[in-house]
Amino acid sequence: MKRRYFGTDGVRGKVGEEPITPETVLKLGWAAGCVLGKGGSGHAKILIGKDTRVSGYLLESLLEAGLSAAGVDIRLLGPMPTPAIAYLTRTARARAGIVISASHNPYEDNGIKFFSSDGTKLPDDVELAIEEKMQQPLTTAGPDALGKAKRYDDAGGRYIEFCKSTFPHRMNLEGLKIVVDCANGAAYHLAPLVFSELGAEVIAVANEPDGFNINRHCGATFPIFLKKTVLAHKADLGIALDGDGDRLIMVDRQGEIVDGDHLLYIIATDRKRAGRLHGGIVGTLMSNLGLEHACGKLDIPFQRAAVGDRYVLSMLNEQGWELGGETSGHIICLDRSTTGDGIIAALQVLAAMRESGKTLAELRSGLDIYPQVMINVRMDRRFDVKESLRVQQAIKAVEGELADTGRVVLRASGTEPVVRVMVEGRDVAQVERLSRSLADTVKRAAEEAA
Repeated sequence: MKRRYFGTDGVRGKVGEEPITPETVLKLGWAAGCVLGKGGSGHAKILIGKDTRVSGYLLESLLEAGLSAAGVDIRLLGPMPTPAIAYLTRTARARAGIVISASHNPYEDNGIKFFSSDGTKLPDDVELAIEEKMQQPLTTAGPDALGKAKRYDDAGGRYIEFCKSTFPHRMNLEGLKIVVDCANGAAYHLAPLVFSELGAEVIAVANEPDGFNINRHCGATFPIFLKKTVLAHKADLGIALDGDGDRLIMVDRQGEIVDGDHLLYIIATDRKRAGRLHGGIVGTLMSNLGLEHACGKLDIPFQRAAVGDRYVLSMLNEQGWELGGETSGHIICLDRSTTGDGIIAALQVLAAMRESGKTLAELRSGLDIYPQVMINVRMDRRFDVKESLRVQQAIKAVEGELADTGRVVLRASGTEPVVRVMVEGRDVAQVERLSRSLADTVKRAAEEAA
């Protein structure tokens, strides 16, 4: 069955346009309640959390109404990071968890994604069952069977304590000055407390959401703000999350950006040194070639999954490994959490610093990152680069020039109407020239096909 609503990360789009319209979201809540609420005794319980977008109020009420009509009880969490909802869904023994967020996208967008009772993404067959149910007329449970809604008042405190429990109990963060950029997102009221309660001096920024400023010139997608703040305050390091708190980018005291590839390298090498690295690590097609080569030198197995945390997670489960992630900073530590978690990933890096006695700059220095340029080419979603002879010929030409010193990756985004054109290699001038040329070819081919 072809998917109509669900993409690689739930249902997402611009608010007011399909599928993020009142009618469709109400139907989605009802269909999800019908499918996920089956089985068991009494009413099923589903949690709803959101980020700080102004549209969250609208979507939350629609989902609540749909779930209630399906006879499902609701627990409202309010603003809460995506990984917190995964954790609370599991520990509260809920049937499922719903996240209202478009992650790193601007406030105009929003999305809805689901977690199973185990705190993991829904299997494909369950998402397809929800879509199939959405094609049926909406019916309402009888007055005595409607679901009830309650606030989950201590959700934030429970998540803070969980995060702190993933940091070694014999350690603290005393003596560290840390800038925490909350992206004006879902972790604005939680992330600073986690690090300060572990003893750090915390400078919290982008922690005053107004419904419109989420991810705006701040957070993991705009690390230059964190860099400037770290240097201005002479901090030891900086931590930047994205709008829903599942991504992490760090900055060392010199202002150098530490991305997801660096973070994976630091956590993996620390665990290998301590004998706690089970198997290898999973990156993606976009992971830097330098990370793969560094892992090879350390005899750490490395595999690439398709881009998207669900594919990283799937490969981790297939291999029986625990550590994986994306260059964007989505880091999964399965021995700590069931999904990517920016706060928990940061704590793993800080633990490596404390254990080794090294600075973040020293820990990142062992990884030689190859120059990598990625250009987003906006286009109609119907254009398929794989079907374009011109694009395929251009790719072969670039690969021929790079030979075995680099890579080319073209992929359609699962969350935006863009094709990501990535070229990497040893020579930065060559990489920049080839990426611009290839992006221009893709743009011209898309325009002609429109």
